[in-house]
Amino acid sequence: MLKLENEIKITIHEDNTNPFLLDHFQSIGKEYTATTDSLEVIGEIPKDLHGIFMRNGHNQVHEPIGVYHTFDGDGMIHAIHFEDGKAEYRNRFVRTTGFLAEQAAGRSLWPGMLEPHLGNRRGWGSIGAMKDNAGTDVICHAGKLIASMSQCSELNRLDPRTLEMTEPDHWNLTIAEHGGICSHYKVDNDTGELMFFNFSERPPYMHYGVLDSNSNLKHYVPIELPGIRWPHDIGVTKNYSILHDLPFIFDPELLAKGERKVTFFNEMPARFGVIPRHGTNDDVKWFEATPCFILHLSNCYEKGDCVVMEGCITTNPRKPAVGKQDDRAIDKMMNQFDKGATQYRMHRWTFNLKTGKTHEEYLDDEVTEFPTVNNEYVGKPYRYSYNALFGDKPYWMRGLKKYDLLTNSHQRYEYGEGRTGGEVQVGLRKGAVEEDDGYVITIVTDMIENRSECVILDAKDISQGPVARIILPERVPIGNHTCWIEGDRIDGERV
Repeated sequence: MLKLENEIKITIHEDNTNPFLLDHFQSIGKEYTATTDSLEVIGEIPKDLHGIFMRNGHNQVHEPIGVYHTFDGDGMIHAIHFEDGKAEYRNRFVRTTGFLAEQAAGRSLWPGMLEPHLGNRRGWGSIGAMKDNAGTDVICHAGKLIASMSQCSELNRLDPRTLEMTEPDHWNLTIAEHGGICSHYKVDNDTGELMFFNFSERPPYMHYGVLDSNSNLKHYVPIELPGIRWPHDIGVTKNYSILHDLPFIFDPELLAKGERKVTFFNEMPARFGVIPRHGTNDDVKWFEATPCFILHLSNCYEKGDCVVMEGCITTNPRKPAVGKQDDRAIDKMMNQFDKGATQYRMHRWTFNLKTGKTHEEYLDDEVTEFPTVNNEYVGKPYRYSYNALFGDKPYWMRGLKKYDLLTNSHQRYEYGEGRTGGEVQVGLRKGAVEEDDGYVITIVTDMIENRSECVILDAKDISQGPVARIILPERVPIGNHTCWIEGDRIDGERV
């Protein structure tokens, strides 16, 4: 069965030359539901794979107001549900309040993150001027999806089977005044708890919270920071969370004049706050480290008296200024996504809770980003991290690198000429007992064939190439973050 459920009219002008609206970023408007009997499958879908692979991404509908940044686009989720050797695909826009308002108007009503001064409506995000596009992250918790943008969103909830919007939880208004919920919330599969943070331009500048396994707001506290920050990720272990205060911030002197210029202060140490999972601001232990910026963590865990955090670090971050843009704005965005220049690499921080000391070390010299791990090992000692390899174009993920952090070895798989992938997820086989006893899943776009595929690799040996490729109904734009929902977690947490 292949059914075109709906089509949203794309109104981006044909003469718009912004590269983040063209090529592998080009938007689509059709929403499909399709089963494998209507889709071409190359290879064989594993019969011992049960769960749903979700991928969120920005898919701009209307001609933008001001200079478009790739993080401005409307959120669209692509889902592939696997069971008994079959798959069902669907894609849907995240119908946020802002999306629905713009659909009614037939045009953009909010500017993007680069030119908030062009807005004349109340907005969302830490600046309070953007549309809540909910296009960055997606995760399943308590039987519902949460979709958000990196600048903080309302609690956008969707049904994981249908991708239809559902009502937000009652505590949505509690966090909305502080920015909402930011991307990179983490779920502990053992307890069913979800840890999250948000940030805003008002003191104390950050809040930290915990949901219980039924999505009740169990814990929510202010975290005092020295000033306005734009953190992107949070770490969790079995007993702690790790909050980020990084020196890639608005220049305070310019901010006092109303100018938002994101500047990397390379003499200001990075700070990491280790907080007990249900602790308060007074319980945070702050650790100083090399000045840096972090987009995405691989995993965190406890080791004796220490908390270990691993992920991808840059000591040369880049980002365009926020405010009136000039003719260099596109070049600045290109630099922001030039991984060869920013040199994101795998790194380890060890925070000693007794001595207050920080130990750091690089784990690899190769540029990688978008690290993911098996859900069952989030917050625990683990062995494998699956990271994206990059090409010359912005957001062009040419392949995948699997790190074995126990033996310091790796495997790799490259998608091929004209092919770009995205963040991956690990789906375990039924009855799996080993960390990599399952499959690596992602969406790959082939710009030569003008199509997109769901690609499934054997997690134990990704170098052998796909065990299955499922050709999707239409080529889809490059995406952001993904999640994997185990078959026994689709309708709720296990606890």
